[in-house]
Amino acid sequence: MDKVPSDIEIARVAAIHPIGEIGDKLEIPSESLLPYGPTKAKISNQFIESLSNRSDGKLILVTAISPTPAGEGKTTTTVGLGDGLNRIGRKALICLREPSLGPCFGMKGGAAGGGYAQVVPMEDINLHFTGDFHAIGAAHNLLSALIENHIYWSNELAIDQRRVTWRRVVDMNDRALRQITVALGGVANGFPREGGFDITVASEIMAIFCLAEDLADLQRRLGNIIVGYTRSRAPIHARDLKAEGPMTALLRDAFMPNLVQTLENNPAIIHGGPFANIAHGCNSVRATKMALKLADYVVTEAGFGADLGAEKFFNIKCRKAGLKPDAVVLVATARALKMHGGVAKADLNTESVGALQDGLENLGRHLRNIGQFGVPAVVAINKFVSDTPAEIDAIRVYCNELGVEVFECSHWADGGAGTEDLAQHVATLADSGESRFQPLYDDHMSLWDKARTVARSIYGADDISADNKVRGQFADFEERYSHFPVCMAKTQYSFSTDPSLLGAPSGHVVPIRELRLSAGAEFIVAICGEIMTMPGLPRVPAANNIFVNEDGEIEGLF
Repeated sequence: MDKVPSDIEIARVAAIHPIGEIGDKLEIPSESLLPYGPTKAKISNQFIESLSNRSDGKLILVTAISPTPAGEGKTTTTVGLGDGLNRIGRKALICLREPSLGPCFGMKGGAAGGGYAQVVPMEDINLHFTGDFHAIGAAHNLLSALIENHIYWSNELAIDQRRVTWRRVVDMNDRALRQITVALGGVANGFPREGGFDITVASEIMAIFCLAEDLADLQRRLGNIIVGYTRSRAPIHARDLKAEGPMTALLRDAFMPNLVQTLENNPAIIHGGPFANIAHGCNSVRATKMALKLADYVVTEAGFGADLGAEKFFNIKCRKAGLKPDAVVLVATARALKMHGGVAKADLNTESVGALQDGLENLGRHLRNIGQFGVPAVVAINKFVSDTPAEIDAIRVYCNELGVEVFECSHWADGGAGTEDLAQHVATLADSGESRFQPLYDDHMSLWDKARTVARSIYGADDISADNKVRGQFADFEERYSHFPVCMAKTQYSFSTDPSLLGAPSGHVVPIRELRLSAGAEFIVAICGEIMTMPGLPRVPAANNIFVNEDGEIEGLF
């Protein structure tokens, strides 16, 4: 049997068109493209502003069942569906998040799709790309430096060093940086205190970057960041340190969305990249709104399973940006469903209809959850060679009982040709006007009730819990920020906070161990269970297999 080429091998031999030709497909003038080499470019702010009078296309969200080590292929399906829509003559554009270096060198790998449903240049996208994440990290750590500098020289704002809440960031999984001591070494280095690092994708600046409408809104939100408190508990904002101006300057170019292409030379926008398990998990509002002006159908994704990514896409991104999605594609694989039904990863190549049927409740709960937002959904089965007709039939029967269409898709192997049937249905669904989108909760609901509503309605939990300290945080934030949505930070592997509870557990309690105020992003982060805002590397990180070969080519990325 011939060896199946790896993702990077497929990407390496792709016929990549000059980025100007991709811009031509969207009628973007050459002077509005700012190239980063021959195959990627930023789209100028002036061009984006010129689109304001155009009507919007249809917005399609791609989400997935709860992730497993078997893989689901959400990004791959997003790319494949975009290619499929273009193949059937629809003007479609995909909007993705930028990959974080943490997962690339850790366990998850890259985020450029897979097989023959990829965005390219794959190596660039998965590594430094156009430097957006570096700019976000620099802006974040500039604010850290300004805080320390203000305290060192005069502390005219009377910042209580014990109540500095602003941490530092680095775009790498490094558990040793979760809790650190800063300013050691004597008087010249400042005042020693405890601090810590989060991964860049958990930064509030990343969240702001992806929710801001324009540069003025970006600067306003940056100024609203709360970095700490005085002894009397008065908040200190970034604007009090005059930090919002220089931070915006660092982010100005990064704020322009990035244009690349799929393997089939269809345009793709990649911009921003917050994680969905610890942030809101969507690409930038700037990119999505621009894309809706440039195409008739915009296919975007939300991170991890629908209980995290889709919930936050609906309750945070769509609420804040005034977006109204027209259709949802829920991605599943027979392999992942078997894992949710109890099959070990080593045994997934063996048919197990009974286990798959047990695991289908995970898919069913995600479908029912999506239904609560009023958006019609369709299921895409990301096909593997080990799938059997009996397993696919079991998925089809189950979904038909729920009144949901199912499409078996082979985009990994066949590109856009493997999603044509799905594309036809999704276009019809998006055009039908059937969507009656509404968020899960109202702005005026209390913060505690918002978190409890998500836990009960989305996670299948009986309730949430918190100790007296966290309950006090809820009460404090309620006074000024009760209108903010809640961003639940929890494990992506389960509806509960226990990653070992697969399928669709119910009756559990969701423990909230900390609240973090993101005043600039305009939401409250509820950290649940043991979730970390600075992940660690696995025992055998993906970095161990990445190297540059004798021809100067990168090997080992996936």
